[in-house]
Amino acid sequence: MSRGILLSVLIFAATAVLIVIGTLYPVPAAAYYAGGRSLLRASSTPQDAVDNLVTEIRQHAWQNAYDSLANRAEFTEPEFVQDLTGSDLSLRTFAALDAFDVRPLHQSADAAEMTLKLTWSTIVGPFDTSRDLHLVRNGDRWAVNWPIQKMPHVPPQVIAVNYLRWDVIYRGPGDDWGAQNVEAPHVRIVDMHPLNRAEGMVVMGELLNDDVIPAFVSVRATLLTKSGAVIASEGSFDMISHTLLPKQVTPFLIDFPGVDLSQVGSIRMQPVSVLVSASADPVVEILNQQYSSTPGGLLTGQLSNQSGQTVNIAHVLSTFYDKDGQLVWVAGQYVDRALQPQAPVDFQVPVPIDLAKKVSSERTIVATYRSENSL
Repeated sequence: MSRGILLSVLIFAATAVLIVIGTLYPVPAAAYYAGGRSLLRASSTPQDAVDNLVTEIRQHAWQNAYDSLANRAEFTEPEFVQDLTGSDLSLRTFAALDAFDVRPLHQSADAAEMTLKLTWSTIVGPFDTSRDLHLVRNGDRWAVNWPIQKMPHVPPQVIAVNYLRWDVIYRGPGDDWGAQNVEAPHVRIVDMHPLNRAEGMVVMGELLNDDVIPAFVSVRATLLTKSGAVIASEGSFDMISHTLLPKQVTPFLIDFPGVDLSQVGSIRMQPVSVLVSASADPVVEILNQQYSSTPGGLLTGQLSNQSGQTVNIAHVLSTFYDKDGQLVWVAGQYVDRALQPQAPVDFQVPVPIDLAKKVSSERTIVATYRSENSL
């Protein structure tokens, strides 16, 4: 019994000591969540002001971040939050701020210019956004003028649509239609090209829906040695447009990190297709498409949603060819903002610098994802 009492006293004493230590020397994160400002430094320099703002954005301390802005009278707090987090269940809505980089451009006694690069993490990989910031000095404190990007408001209107749609009716348990349902769509690989990269080997190509019905498609590549042993097997995952209407073509790219092309004797390709319901709407038009090969390859343009439905996530997929029409590269970009009807959104698709000069033409498609519960 005496041992139990002694143990209880020791535990109580240790707990009391820890509470005292925590009160006298709180960790920064705990102080921040308790309403303190320990994570933040005094905004006595432009760098400190930007660091503080990004810290508050990362912690979703929206009111503190908004209140610290020098130009907050130009927009509301909800507009500021929407500028950073997006809306309509876009990719930005579910992104988390992973890292940031600040590059000073110019500074005087009372003003400064800086470029802020934000790196966001998402389920489909990271994406970067960049803002040019103007900072002003007020006494001994610096504050950021936030360059808000307001989304255009779509006016009330009626948009007539006339598009093809395919619905699938499967055989039910009580139906006697024979042993099988509707046959899977016929798809085929029309081009395949392996390529060595510094980070490993890639297999890229194009897949055609050769049928008169829509298909949900994927591609799997298996690398074999000269003796027939399997080196690795990977699928296209997101570097493909999975839903193909009749006669549509999609590029695909499959990564094999750490594998060198010299190890490979042959490649076994396996396209897979499943019949799905699909429609030709929403239609996303590509505007002002332009390719530049210097200093690094970059395809730029705009996406314009021609339908009356919000596109939550758009995935731009581009295939690049040389002057002989041979496949050079496959690349893509997820657009982090939702596509509102008739409101163009910019996109950029980079090409590796060692391949940029080889590109003579390109073909771009857009895969779209929609939710019936858009915000």
